[in-house]
Amino acid sequence: MGKKFWGYKLLTKLSNKPTRLVLFGYASYVLVTWILLCLPISWQSNSISPLDNLFVATSAISTTGLVTVNTPDAYSFFGELVIACAFQIGGLGYMTLGSFVILARDKTLPSTRQEIGETVFSLPDDFNFKTFIRHTIIFTVLIEIAGFIGLYVGFSQENVSNSLWAAIFHSISAFCTAGFSIFPNSLVDFRGNFLINIVITALSLFGAIGFIVVSDIWMRITHPRRSITLTSKIILYATFSSIVAGWLFLFFADSSIAALPLSERLLSSGFQSMTAMTTVGFNSHPIDALTRASVLVVIILMVIGASPSGTGGGLKTTSISAAFGVVWSSLRGRRDVTFWGRRIPMNRLIGAFSALVFYLSMFLVGSLLLLLLQGQNFEDVTFEAASALGTVGLSRGITGDLVPLGKLVVIGLMFIGRVGPITFALALFSQTKQRVRFPEEDIAI
Repeated sequence: MGKKFWGYKLLTKLSNKPTRLVLFGYASYVLVTWILLCLPISWQSNSISPLDNLFVATSAISTTGLVTVNTPDAYSFFGELVIACAFQIGGLGYMTLGSFVILARDKTLPSTRQEIGETVFSLPDDFNFKTFIRHTIIFTVLIEIAGFIGLYVGFSQENVSNSLWAAIFHSISAFCTAGFSIFPNSLVDFRGNFLINIVITALSLFGAIGFIVVSDIWMRITHPRRSITLTSKIILYATFSSIVAGWLFLFFADSSIAALPLSERLLSSGFQSMTAMTTVGFNSHPIDALTRASVLVVIILMVIGASPSGTGGGLKTTSISAAFGVVWSSLRGRRDVTFWGRRIPMNRLIGAFSALVFYLSMFLVGSLLLLLLQGQNFEDVTFEAASALGTVGLSRGITGDLVPLGKLVVIGLMFIGRVGPITFALALFSQTKQRVRFPEEDIAI
């Protein structure tokens, strides 16, 4: 009887590879969140359709922030609490909390759980997973508490009702780069508040640069002779150079931002560049007011995205850096790709290019499907697809107008973006190792 049960073969297949367990794990989180959001206790008054609840559940677990209903108007406090717990779990990553509990009790991790964790976080070979998990949980708690204190002060200054819950919710949302807000227009009303802007920015950056960098810097402080790893150097350089480039462009080139007073212009342009690059998804300036050139720049930042082992999405800074490294080495006639005098292993370069090709393929397919289903203009639809796949949460105002099939497309993009396009592909298509070595033949490039 058990072997004839329809789910038996599926579970057996999923258990064969860590990537499939990751896929199954995130799907189970989405399912639980969806069920909880479908309960009447989660609603303010009017019922919410199952499809909209599924959309919000996927958006929360994927730490995206796109919503088809207005969160503060649609959901009760219990519903908001469910959403906050969902993006906290989604931001920390599959099995992180469970691994921490096991380590606290038994000091050892099962090999399968460790393999899954290393798959989720894409850790370099020289990182100890158990130490990494401990640092991740401790750092998360400390940063979110610090963020809560700063936001509580800022929201109290702005006379926000229920400043305590607003500070807790937005601190978790910012660090997990979820972009969910209990304010109807995100953070537009606080565009000129320096404290709120800087706290949200700090939380988002800490979440986006990833736990690899944080753990690496901590080990550097506690072990003075140890330098930070190449991974951390690439992440920090790529993240901050991209944010500064986007900041300068939006400050000087966007007419809607240029119309603001100088202080708000500085804050808004920097904040929007940061929120796209870190994939946090908050906005302090109306996204539908940006010019077409600015929309393209924001899409590029969303595609690049955050960094591995962090709470953000996107292609990842290390992957795009490795891909550019291959191009630069090719143009200079070199066989090796190097950064700061260190050669990158071939398997990592192949992985980076695979991620790049698959990510762009998913983006193009998602954009095409939405263009076929929706009646909005090209930049709005492609922006929505980039935001969903990058788990960003920014929108030019079309999310609430998505048709049912359009919602399903965006749900799929958000889920793929959270699992990771290359992990998603491996979970579906990867087979056992090929033992036959075929003959080699050259091709024209």
